[in-house]
Parts: sequence; C-alpha cells; structure tokens
Amino acid sequence: MSAHKGNPRFFREQDGDVRMLHGSTVAMLGYGRLGEPLALNLRDTVEAAAKPVRLIVGSDDEPSSTRAREAGFDTVSLADAAAEADMALMLLPDEVQQDRSAEIFRRLRQGASIVFASGYALAYGHVTPPPGSDVLLFAPRMGGEAIRQRFLDGQGYMSYVGAEHDASGQGLNRVLALAAAAGSLRFGALEMTARQEAALDLFVEQAFGSWLGAALLSTFHVGTEAGLPPLGLLMELYLSGEMSETFSQMARDGFLPSTLSHGFAASFGGMTRALSIDREQMAEQMRGVLDEIRSGAFAEALQDEYRSGYPCQPFLHTVVGDDDIISRTESDFREMARPSASANGESPP
Repeated sequence: MSAHKGNPRFFREQDGDVRMLHGSTVAMLGYGRLGEPLALNLRDTVEAAAKPVRLIVGSDDEPSSTRAREAGFDTVSLADAAAEADMALMLLPDEVQQDRSAEIFRRLRQGASIVFASGYALAYGHVTPPPGSDVLLFAPRMGGEAIRQRFLDGQGYMSYVGAEHDASGQGLNRVLALAAAAGSLRFGALEMTARQEAALDLFVEQAFGSWLGAALLSTFHVGTEAGLPPLGLLMELYLSGEMSETFSQMARDGFLPSTLSHGFAASFGGMTRALSIDREQMAEQMRGVLDEIRSGAFAEALQDEYRSGYPCQPFLHTVVGDDDIISRTESDFREMARPSASANGESPP
C-alpha cells in the first residue's frame, strides 16, 4: 500500500486477499448495469480458484431477476438476499436507496458487511446502516461492459475503496478482498471516503461533462452551418476513435505531454485558441456546480425528481432520440462501415 504525500493510498493486487471471503455468502443487491458484470466477475474468480464462496442475487425487478436466473445465479428478493448475506453489495440506483434501505438493513445479519458502489446515499445521509455492520465503499470507475471486458482481458479497472464504519476492525481488508475478487486490483484502487467519492463523481459529470457535451454540439452545429460535411465532423470529434485514443494517451503519458504528440499545427492551434477562452467564466460556473453538490442541493433535486415519478425522463429520451442530424449521420456511418458480403468471402446477392 502506498501514497504520495497529500494523495490517497493506492492499492494493488498484493493488498487484497480473496481468502477473507472464504466460507461467506456474498449478495448482489441489484443485477443491473453494475450488478451483472460484478456478479459474473466474482463468480469467475471464485470458480477458477475453487474458493468456498456462495454468490446470490437479490432483485425485486422481474427483468433483472430473469437475467440473473438465466445466468445461473441463485436469485431471491432483495430483503431475503440481505438476510442470507455476510457481505451485501448495495447496487440499487442512488436515488432509490433511501426508500429501500430500511427494509434491507432490518434483514441484515448481525456483523454482516454492507458495501456501497457509490458514496451518494451515505454522503447525503439518505441511509442509516446498522451500527454493528462494516460500512464499506467499492466504487468502480468504469461502465458495466468495460468492467466485464477488462476483467476477461486480465487488465482490471480503477475503483475507489474505503471503510466508512469499521465495526469488525477488518473493514478495509474485507473490501480489498472484494475488489481483488471482482478484478479491480489488477489495475488499482484509491482509498476514498463516501463524501469524497460522491463529490468527485458528480462534479466531473456535471462540470467537465456538461462543457464537453456543449463544446461537441457547438462544434458540430457551427461546422455544419458553414458547410462542413456532418460525417466528417463526427469523424473528427469521436467516430474515428482518435479522440478516445487521445484520452487513453493522456492516461499513459500525461495530459501536458500528450498535447505535443499530434503535430505542431495541432499543438499551436490548440494552445492559441485555448488562451482566448474565458476560463474564469467557465471556472465560476463550475464553482457554482460544486457548491450545489456539496450543499446537498443537487441531491435534493434528484430525490424530488425520483419521488415525482421522473418527470424529466421523457424530455431526456426526446433529447437522445434518433430523429436528429447527429443520430442520422451516425446511423449512416454504421451502415457504411458494416462488413460487406464479399469481405466475408460471400458472393453478393
């Protein structure tokens, strides 16, 4: 375990001992975008090492329950899974946990660990875990598909881990054992509190993410207004994969060094244009976002949205529908990029 001064501790495979899970029942409370890949990863680890660990899935959502049963998992209700668990992973959506946690916590065994995949509900006081339980954080920093694929590729994925309440004296070791079994520690995990994790996650999504999305849309619309081809614009922005490779290069080589790897024209143009942007105006808007996250104002708005039946959801679905020039251009490209019959060795019809 190591950390530079001022940075959180960073954990790797040698820091997590999967044997700490031996003889225990691990319950996945939810089998959605995160629960499914984590359950599959844990099962692969347990079976490969012939470890005596029982995995069960708790789900009150019939489509999710069906998927879990079809995948071969013992599947019961959320409350029943909690009652059987020595370690229960809370994988329900952030805004739902406040209403569902009391029933789950009532059924937990004395001394069972509860693990949160997000710090949100803990950070804003939406849940009150039993005082005799370890309250742990294991928050993967990848989407579900990437969690599964990186596990299968042997790469691992970044996560945040922490012990919010260490009733057993072994809380951190327990969550590190879980992170190792789920495949994260092949890459690494940073120690975080729930409040830190929630603030980091929400802030980057709402500050950086919103500016990035707005910049992409503005670039596309200004370019098409000026007569640039829509497909060419989307290629430059993300369809070619160059942009995702640029972010990967930032991770490998560092943000500033990576800016010099695209030729002088790109470096010169990017630098001179960046200097003309009003970064203080951008920063001021970001400070406002962070203030609302830290004060709990955003969490209150999200809970109101949930309790009102998600009234914004139809608008969001309309925004991300397929009846717009970007979606149509993407669809045209996917059709063009499909392998041809002759490329597969088949005769054209």
